[in-house]
Amino acid sequence: MPKSRTSSFTRRGFIAAGGALGLVAALAACGGADSAKGDGGKDNGAAASGPWTFTDDLGKEVSLKSKPKNIVAFTGTAAALYDYGIPVKGVFGPTRTADGKADVQAGSMDISKVEILGNVYDEFNVEKYAALQPELLVTNTWDGSYWYVPAASKDKILKLAPAAAISVGGDATLDKALERTAELAKSLGADMNAKTTVDAKARFEAAAAKVREATKANPGVKVLVGSGSADLFYVSTPETSADLKYFKSLGVEFVTPEKLDEGGFFESLSWENAGKYKADVVLLDNRTGTLQPEDLKAKATWAELPAVKAGQITPRVTEPIFSYDKCAQILENLAKALQSAKKVS
Repeated sequence: MPKSRTSSFTRRGFIAAGGALGLVAALAACGGADSAKGDGGKDNGAAASGPWTFTDDLGKEVSLKSKPKNIVAFTGTAAALYDYGIPVKGVFGPTRTADGKADVQAGSMDISKVEILGNVYDEFNVEKYAALQPELLVTNTWDGSYWYVPAASKDKILKLAPAAAISVGGDATLDKALERTAELAKSLGADMNAKTTVDAKARFEAAAAKVREATKANPGVKVLVGSGSADLFYVSTPETSADLKYFKSLGVEFVTPEKLDEGGFFESLSWENAGKYKADVVLLDNRTGTLQPEDLKAKATWAELPAVKAGQITPRVTEPIFSYDKCAQILENLAKALQSAKKVS
């Protein structure tokens, strides 16, 4: 699961910050996106009027008298809903960069049209949230908690409106997270038969096939999923993040770290030991707050990695926007990286 840039690198912190890789960490196309039924066959509110219910991935059934209009969401989840035509009133999570531009996790959203309740981990303006008169809060879950909802103010926040969470960690896989996000969007009024949505899903399926083809055509290419901070280099396991598990199912061969940190998402290495694992391709955490290739040039051990020497570095979208449109792009980029990679490790 992704990691947060906090002073201590717990599993939850790692996820939120943006510095690890696989995370901390979050779908072969499961065709359930067009179903109005959620887990357990419950009606998820696809009807145009009347009561609205949705059973989320924490097993909670959220019930309202009518379909919610005032929705507040984690930035990445809001970006996915936006791709399905569902707007939100407010967001929390990385939304605006220091120079005022949209953060990578905001996707295609116009961030000038949403209330930003918090832009970093553990930041959430409860007063502004209440003023929006929220009817529903939506976020992801990596570990059974509400992603980016601060523990200190969680109780106050959850009293103001019901919450629904989509699983992107644990047992989740990319295809399942995509399916569930699409189900939520449909329940909120999205037209899953819209041409843009149908085309995006077809593009995703075609991109998944390209990754499979690339792994077969260029076997033996080892991929290391990494994230850099000032003091540590994180190597993620492919076993606990929705995206990496899905890539593995398509045939991608990953470096698997030996000594995972608490939570089981990644191994943290000092920069002196950053060359512990050799690989042919590095998928590098692209989140704001993590070190990018230009920043990493000063790290001698980074420069000595075989994949780095070969220029075989590809951005990793550590916290995917779970719409078919955005995940199709991720798979297309991965396929290109694998097709052109040379074995250098």
